Amino acid sequence: MDHQKLAQYLEILCQSGCDSVNATIKAMENNQTTSITAELNPEEQHLVLQELKAIMSVYNS
Repeated sequence: MDHQKLAQYLEILCQSGCDSVNATIKAMENNQTTSITAELNPEEQHLVLQELKAIMSVYNS
């Protein structure tokens, strides 16, 4: 697993704004891929989803 690659995906997603991140989380939770997450394998998608949820928990608390 390439942690640098995952960090780049997270950076791209987070730069797109909270609404986009929340939409990505919702899509991933419904087992839908997005243009950004389609290139990730299932394990990488799971890690990105967990990290996005952790990041957004700061804004939702």
